[in-house]
Amino acid sequence: MTERRFDGRVAVITGAGRGLGREYALLLAAKGAKVVVNDNGSSMKGFDADATPAGEVVAAIKAAGGEAVASADSVASEQGGAAIIQSALDHFGRIDILIHNAGNVRYGALDEIPYEDFKAVLDVHLLGAFHVVRPAFPLMKQAGYGRIVLTGSIGGIYGNNRVVNYGVSKAGMIGLNNVAAIEGEAFNVKCNIIAPGAVTRMAEGLDTTIYPPMGPELVAPVVGWLAHESCSVTGEIYAAIAGRVAQMFIAETEGVYRSSWTIDEIANEIKAIRNKDNLWILPPVPHGHREHLVRSFEMVRKGIT
Repeated sequence: MTERRFDGRVAVITGAGRGLGREYALLLAAKGAKVVVNDNGSSMKGFDADATPAGEVVAAIKAAGGEAVASADSVASEQGGAAIIQSALDHFGRIDILIHNAGNVRYGALDEIPYEDFKAVLDVHLLGAFHVVRPAFPLMKQAGYGRIVLTGSIGGIYGNNRVVNYGVSKAGMIGLNNVAAIEGEAFNVKCNIIAPGAVTRMAEGLDTTIYPPMGPELVAPVVGWLAHESCSVTGEIYAAIAGRVAQMFIAETEGVYRSSWTIDEIANEIKAIRNKDNLWILPPVPHGHREHLVRSFEMVRKGIT
């Protein structure tokens, strides 16, 4: 079987100084990619920036015979995101792959979290994704090639306690992913989400004693495939946790049609409305949005109840 490599490709990886991002950077570099290792080296709360982690990863890549440069700019600002992408152009002349992995954590229950802590997490995870996708996307379109991997989470799909900022960020990532996939389809620009489960700095303070082995090395190959030219999917979400790899998706029940509704009728029909025997699974690409409308209007025309 032919080994999938990244020779001639340039990858930008945010949050690549430690944990998952570091594993992604080392893997792609080992397979021939030139890598921009972006990490501002801050604490998990986003304080005390330090360029050392990014530099150490670059040194490791170079020691193994690869090519890499460090970037300490922050994804939390529009200017920082633009500078990160510009670093790829300045050093390697192009960008083929963008993996947005940078993240921070600030805990707080919904009824107590300070606005500053809420926004600080959105700035890095969700707005940070936009800050790097926005300048990279037109370059990829112009080149007729691109692979974007965003970082989602089960926390953005199923939620969790005391992390409303994180949940909102990761749920919002799905919208960005879908639009990038739809708008990039005609230009061979694919965008997907990895929902990783790994014990890294982000797990500090959690009881992980019952977890099976969950190292970043079990996630990195999935990201590697999503970032590869042979990747055959776009607009999708993949979970990778403790060796399990699975596709995640949003679905609809077929629902119930009536030409008019009352509150009482909704209550009486809620079991049928929620019936999952005939799920609609509508991928965003090529036309999930349109398919939702077409199927819904078809039920109206047929008067299906």
